[in-house]
Amino acid sequence: MAKLSVRDLDVKGRRVLTRVDFNVPTEEIDGKIRITDDTRIRESLPTIELLRAKGAKVVLLAHFGRPKGERNLKYSLKPVAEHLTQMLPPPVSFSPEVIGSEAENASKALPDGGVLLIENVRFYKGEEANDEGFAQSLAKLGDVYVNDAFGAAHRAHASTAGVAKFLPQAAMGLLMERELQYLHEELANPDRPFLVILGGSKVSDKIEVIKALMAKADVFLIGGAMAHTFFKALGIPTGASRVEADKIHLAEELLALAKEKGIKFLVPVDSIETDEFRAGANTRNTPLLSPSQGISDGWQAVDIGRETIALYKAEIARARSIVWNGPVGVFEIPDFANGTREIAAALAESNAKTIIGGGDSVTAVKLFGYADKMTFISTGGGASLELLEGKQLPGVTALTDI
Repeated sequence: MAKLSVRDLDVKGRRVLTRVDFNVPTEEIDGKIRITDDTRIRESLPTIELLRAKGAKVVLLAHFGRPKGERNLKYSLKPVAEHLTQMLPPPVSFSPEVIGSEAENASKALPDGGVLLIENVRFYKGEEANDEGFAQSLAKLGDVYVNDAFGAAHRAHASTAGVAKFLPQAAMGLLMERELQYLHEELANPDRPFLVILGGSKVSDKIEVIKALMAKADVFLIGGAMAHTFFKALGIPTGASRVEADKIHLAEELLALAKEKGIKFLVPVDSIETDEFRAGANTRNTPLLSPSQGISDGWQAVDIGRETIALYKAEIARARSIVWNGPVGVFEIPDFANGTREIAAALAESNAKTIIGGGDSVTAVKLFGYADKMTFISTGGGASLELLEGKQLPGVTALTDI
């Protein structure tokens, strides 16, 4: 993707309108909002610090939550501004207004190297509608534009796409650059064997990813609740497990396509099943090797079993490039987390280039302490999926070509 980079910009003394992803998880304690995971803020710091070092006036745009186009202080970015102030040397300031003279004057008053965080852009309906007038008003806050919000790059919103055409240059930030490198460029010609691990709750969420990666991958490992639909397609009893009945024919088509292409497409050979979806419930390791076996009536599969773990770990050990998107079990409940933990450990121990494609799989590798052992961890859930599907991301398309 030949797009202008923040590295290429001459920004000294100029206002750089920078879209970041500060949509971070929070909790309220004694009436005060506390950020519980500031990963997205930390990931934006290299771009902010580069711009400051080059003498830019950094004007940050971000969204937070779903205020539905209305000013709602529950979704104010002020607590994020306070948190950012602790992470960056001063001066860091906050504008309670998004557009208009007050916000514009605040951007112009910034010293070189100063940082200003603008209030939640989703306080205006024009943001998600990608309204041209709203985008033009946002453009008045800067002289050039940088998009470093990969997690929102799949949205054609005013601050992620529309604003770019009203400023002379629109560049990708360092985080955006790395996301595109690993999720697009590195996978254009991956080291082989190229292994894809897909989990999560719905096969419908991953159909396009599977189809797109079948042109490149050597091996697929399937887990999570999405595997149940493949069980059904193979005639394996699924008990009370969640199955997307209207997607069984698609699962059959994907299995047939993998066979036609000579791709190894593995589904679990055994599962951990439970009679109750809670910690401490009865569990057992159940084989799924033939239609005469399978998940018991009234029970549901919640994790991959022992034989599947061994099978999948052997494939991981052979791989040289790995993409993982979606946990292989209900890892949020410790009793059902072993499969996801073992997969994370196997990736950490492998010699492969390991790319974690956003969402719950990122949460899992962090939870189990393996985040620092992965080659790359994406900050975008939906954006990473769409990029893996081969789709154009509006927030990337809007940037200046080189």
